[in-house]
Amino acid sequence: MTAPYATDPANPRGRLYAEEESTFRSPFQRDRDRIIHASAFRRLKHKTQVFIEHEGDYFRTRLTHSIEVAQVARTIAATLGLNVELTEAVALAHDLGHTPFGHTGEEALDALMQPYGGFDHNAQALRIVTDLERHYAEWDGLNLTWETLEGIAKHNGPVLGDIPYALAAYNVRHDLELHTHASAEAQVAALSDDIAYNNHDLHDGLRAELFSTDDLAALPILRDCFARVDAKYPGLNYYRRRHEALRRFFGVLVEDVIAVSRRNLADLNPTTVHDIRHAGRMVIQFSPDLWTDLKVIRQFLFDRMYRAPAVVEMRVVVTKMVNELFLFFMDNPDELPKQWRKDVADAQGRTALARIVADYIAGMTDRFAIQEHKRLIGGETIPPGVIDGN
Repeated sequence: MTAPYATDPANPRGRLYAEEESTFRSPFQRDRDRIIHASAFRRLKHKTQVFIEHEGDYFRTRLTHSIEVAQVARTIAATLGLNVELTEAVALAHDLGHTPFGHTGEEALDALMQPYGGFDHNAQALRIVTDLERHYAEWDGLNLTWETLEGIAKHNGPVLGDIPYALAAYNVRHDLELHTHASAEAQVAALSDDIAYNNHDLHDGLRAELFSTDDLAALPILRDCFARVDAKYPGLNYYRRRHEALRRFFGVLVEDVIAVSRRNLADLNPTTVHDIRHAGRMVIQFSPDLWTDLKVIRQFLFDRMYRAPAVVEMRVVVTKMVNELFLFFMDNPDELPKQWRKDVADAQGRTALARIVADYIAGMTDRFAIQEHKRLIGGETIPPGVIDGN
């Protein structure tokens, strides 16, 4: 860490519950380690990234996606002189709040929760690390530093307007300054998410034969990547050729973020992390030209992968499954596991119960949701297939 605007591990803004810090790990290293050891982090192994988790051993899950995001984030943060441990902690935690079945599951749960305040996976990630991980003797949650919590809450920018209830409730207790931008470290985690999923969704889509190598070679950015590979390795077999092209695509995205962010930082000339938070804009960015090309690629993925006819059919099945599980537990809260029953007994009214049910369903893995639906309700099982994107 060399930049004056980096977050200083020797001077963090503290934790909600005061505790003695480690003698050999920085506060942000401890945050990272607590996230890795959290139950919610392990459950990402069996949560959808694009394909249902039992589809195949080679496709990404939320866990492998989070690890790839953290790898990209570490590289960018180190190059920009930022705090690598804080960047990594935010990157590893950013998807903890995802439901089973990816964004399809989230959309279903959000629709069900509209009478009770809605559902948002970013806010749910904060709820998990501040409340639902209940392992420590002295507090609920992981008792992470203010900086890590800020990064989880607003790595995509200030949270304005209608603030999700899970985020608003915590913010009353521990002000995360939701109206400002997050640290540069958190912004790096956000852009690293974009880089990781744009790269690996193309890779997984090829493996699933949802589109061809020729389809990719016609897209912006990738067109040049394939041309460079063909010039350097004429006659390369198709598997190595596409892998080499996607390697270069990955590198183009990382190099663009680093170059643009360096220019932004030089123009802003921040001297503290406070200057980053109050810059009025994101300082970690893609260039406008690359962002325009990425939007073409994202639309390609949406049309050919995320909303292909088979995917739309699968979305109907899993939406019905989430709907039926939610309504079942609302009518039969005694069927919740015993560790949830005290919360149910303490719940005051229908809204409080709905939020408990949403917490429980959101924490399910794909396969556990499928198993519980079959056990409690019966009906169809889910065949392997694509469900969702990013």
